[in-house]
Amino acid sequence: NHRCSFCIIPSMRGDLVSRPIGDVLTEAQNLVNAGVRELLIVSQDTSAYGLDTRYKLDFFGGKPVKTRFKELAAELGQMDAWIRLHYVYPYPHVDEVIPLMAEGLVLPYLDIPFQHASPRILKAMKRPASSENVLERIRGWREICSEITLRSTFIVGFPGETEDDFSQLLDFLDEAQLDRVGAFTYSPVDGAPANQLANPVPESLKQERLARFMEKQAAISAAKLSGKIGQTMAILIDEVDESGAIGRGAGDAPEIDGVVYLPDITDVRPGDFVEVEITDADEHDLWAVPLE
Repeated sequence: NHRCSFCIIPSMRGDLVSRPIGDVLTEAQNLVNAGVRELLIVSQDTSAYGLDTRYKLDFFGGKPVKTRFKELAAELGQMDAWIRLHYVYPYPHVDEVIPLMAEGLVLPYLDIPFQHASPRILKAMKRPASSENVLERIRGWREICSEITLRSTFIVGFPGETEDDFSQLLDFLDEAQLDRVGAFTYSPVDGAPANQLANPVPESLKQERLARFMEKQAAISAAKLSGKIGQTMAILIDEVDESGAIGRGAGDAPEIDGVVYLPDITDVRPGDFVEVEITDADEHDLWAVPLE
């Protein structure tokens, strides 16, 4: 129910409405029973799930379950599929889900839209977080689950963004060492309050800052991925053709993150889980060979 100044979705669609948890879990179980190997849990604000219902009690499999984020993740984690959590705001109760990741019940992956790091810009965006608190939370999550992959998105060139604001954002990248990052230049949306803010950033400066942002993150991503060379991991196969197979590890969501290439491997099928050893990497993707 956040009314971010750059977004008009809440004003168009209204406040969040949580589906009954029994319905969500039944749909998920039916998908798994039909052979689906990965479930992407997506909403406008996944971690606020159940808030509008006051965490109403519902039923699944004959037992009571609260309509709440942690309970949703825990119940999904009992299903025979990868469970991936998207669009999670870093509310305090998100900490309760990290142990489920450490236990292997849900994928150690969080997609959290931080958007910026400058307190002044976050306030102008009407975002509910501060970079200092976020960094502390990230350190805590990694202490509990060292394998966690953190993905986020950011807006560069928001109205009023100064060079100091932007420098704070670059410093945040250095501190946070996020695994996967997307970034966009600010673009006015009809009806968004941010359009009325003073000191719009010139388009040429937006593009220059975006290039600097992505250059820094590319170096971080390349270092993180190169550190995986020699490691083994389970990957889920997405595609197979005459040149080989393409899959993803636990740290990569379909279509938005990286992939794992298996050159010349054609004796697998989409939906297979394969144990591999990582042999090479760049700033986006990995290369691997199947374990004997």
